[in-house]
Amino acid sequence: MMNMQSKRPITAAEEALVQGFADRAADLPGNDAIAALRAGFIRDIEETGLPTRRVEAWHYTDLRSLLKTVPSVETGTAVTAVESLVAGSQVISLCDGRLVSDRTPDGVSCAAFRDALKSGEASDGMVARDTDDVIGRINGAFVTDGCRLAVDDGLELDTPLEIQSVHGGGQAHTRLPVVIGGGSKGVFVERHLAAGDNEALVSSITDLEIGRDAEIVWIVSQEQGASDTHLGQINIRLGAGAKLTLFVANSGGRLVRQELHIAAHGEGSELVLRGVNLLGGDSHTDVTMTLDHLVPNCVSSETFRNVVYDRARGVFQGQIKVASIAQKTDARMACNTLLLSDTSDFSCKPELEIFADDVQCAHGATVIDIDDDQLFYMRARGISERKARAMLVKAFIAEIVEELDHEGLVEALETRFEAWLDDHD
Repeated sequence: MMNMQSKRPITAAEEALVQGFADRAADLPGNDAIAALRAGFIRDIEETGLPTRRVEAWHYTDLRSLLKTVPSVETGTAVTAVESLVAGSQVISLCDGRLVSDRTPDGVSCAAFRDALKSGEASDGMVARDTDDVIGRINGAFVTDGCRLAVDDGLELDTPLEIQSVHGGGQAHTRLPVVIGGGSKGVFVERHLAAGDNEALVSSITDLEIGRDAEIVWIVSQEQGASDTHLGQINIRLGAGAKLTLFVANSGGRLVRQELHIAAHGEGSELVLRGVNLLGGDSHTDVTMTLDHLVPNCVSSETFRNVVYDRARGVFQGQIKVASIAQKTDARMACNTLLLSDTSDFSCKPELEIFADDVQCAHGATVIDIDDDQLFYMRARGISERKARAMLVKAFIAEIVEELDHEGLVEALETRFEAWLDDHD
């Protein structure tokens, strides 16, 4: 590794991360093993710096240039839990990076990640994915709490279970290891949101293991404030016959990197991934996905819809790998974008790496404006241009939201998206 200070100037954000760790290290939870891991993560950041566009995985998101400042922990204000996204949900609350409420239904256990840090039990999962995993390193260095969630085999949840992480600015670093038992069914909402206007740096890592024949809907809703940086990562392992519907929604944040790393380890597993990115102002949002098909007879389908206003910039990187053993794979990926201003921008990089010969794989991407013919048709029927454009944008998003087979969830997401679109119309 190169010495960052000898090769190039240290940025204000890099200096704030290194100095912030030095100031807080003694107060971060963990035994000697955890302390050593934390020190190693921050040493990596100090020596290599934040990634630039020269790092292939970060080519469209030059974090070193984009991350201008890092707020101190003390700049935040105390917050409390908020109403659930879906009415009637059971809620696990993380406030300012600390578990404060862990009410769960029978058959679901929740334990504070802070306790696993103190005992050292968390050390097995606190590893960087690779040399480019700056989210893993920042989170590993600063994580203070989270929850370890376990769902019993065969459990069927009657209502959604929401894990909400609310902050009032400053910094919040959380971890969510989840084990879903075989044959279980349920809807889970992982929600990240700001409860104020103070600038924040948020990192969150979810490690999700889905057991044999489980049928799970997992929603990730990122609703950060206009000045916030959100660094999110979800790592998913699919068991044999498991069926996962993963829905990712970004409708906030100034600088956002959401990584999705999914591996089909069990034969016959199915993945449906849908995403909505609503981008406005001067925001930069990057969704980067890797999907590894490692066994035969698996199916995956990924579709993202992006709506981009103002001077916002968006990125979608999607990579599907099919191993030589993974015959009979059916994998399809699409990214569709509405650019609604001349100053907005969206970059799309789909990739397929196929090492098996008996597969069906495809990818596609479109970047368009509102269809003039559709707009003319609606205006000819007395609908104003502004209202017609709004209706077409909402329909563009609703098409994939309505694929979710849960009335309360569809209604909640559409209400959230409509409110955002009304603010940016």
